[in-house]
Amino acid sequence: MNRGRVVDWAVAAGVAAILLFTGLSGQHPATSGDLLGYPLLAVGGLALAARRQAPVPVLAVTGLCAVGYQAVGFDVPAVAYLFAVYAAVRAGHRTVTVAASVIMLAALPLAAAVSGRHDVGEAFAQARGALELAWLIAAGAAGEALRQAERRAEEAERTREETARRRAYEERLHIARELHDSLTHQISVIKVQAEVAVHLGRKRGEQVPAALLAIREAGRDAARELRATLEALRDDDEHPPHGLDHVPELVQRARTTGLDATLTIEGQRTDLPSTVDRTAYRIVQESLTNITRHAAAATASVRIAYRPDVLAIQVDDDGRAGPDSAAAPGVGLLGMRERVTALGGHLRAEPRSEGGFTVRAELPVDQRS
Repeated sequence: MNRGRVVDWAVAAGVAAILLFTGLSGQHPATSGDLLGYPLLAVGGLALAARRQAPVPVLAVTGLCAVGYQAVGFDVPAVAYLFAVYAAVRAGHRTVTVAASVIMLAALPLAAAVSGRHDVGEAFAQARGALELAWLIAAGAAGEALRQAERRAEEAERTREETARRRAYEERLHIARELHDSLTHQISVIKVQAEVAVHLGRKRGEQVPAALLAIREAGRDAARELRATLEALRDDDEHPPHGLDHVPELVQRARTTGLDATLTIEGQRTDLPSTVDRTAYRIVQESLTNITRHAAAATASVRIAYRPDVLAIQVDDDGRAGPDSAAAPGVGLLGMRERVTALGGHLRAEPRSEGGFTVRAELPVDQRS
């Protein structure tokens, strides 16, 4: 039992003890009503143990108990009901609490009159003593004050989180600018110079050195990776991250490298959580990047299947990987696995029996963005 529950039960037991002590010390004739009055006093107090979980039912129980023990002749203040009013207002049930209190103010005099110990005037006076209007208003005001304080605290916490997110976004933009300023120019110069050198060598009919071709390809790869990094850093509301809508662009870009890439979509397109949408795009992006850079493949196929509870993604190639080849645990593959695992999905990346490599991922679509 946690500390909050211990406190709730301590308060409930304390109020029940006060009510029973007041009932035992009060002046009232011994009647068969005692058999009902004392249990009502105890239940009215002990019901407060559930005031956090069920404030409205506790409000009703404490009110009925107060009316009940008044009706059998116990002149005991409705202390438990005041606690219940405080808890119900704190939980935001103001209208219900006001309605219940109006009913209580009308029902207590009737209950006191039913007991047969007072005339109408005395019954009203007793009811006023059992549930003072000032104490009733004070209990409701205390509950409302604490509710407002908690709401302001939640708003302050939300504001702090928004501030932290904004600062993180600003830092990401700063990093993006720094990367752009420090790397883009140098990489562009290297790439352009290599392209020019290759072009001139071929124009003169000279054999282009393999090292120069490697420099050109490395420059192209570095430029693409830097551009992808900058795009990832700029993912935000104004520059939303790519999703499955952008997969056709990935496939088309892969074709420009000479790869015969195809895209197949199965099932009815549904709205996906943003995390699933982004992860699916990254899986296809990383898979096609690995194929064009490492697989020496001629063809590649991308298959996306929309199922009722799962989004299935499969990327196959006919590259040089064989059944006995081991998948190298590169950074890209590890990143894909981490993304999929974080969403509760499954990822398989392995050589195919007929040759080539396959990446298969299943992402649950019941995530909340």
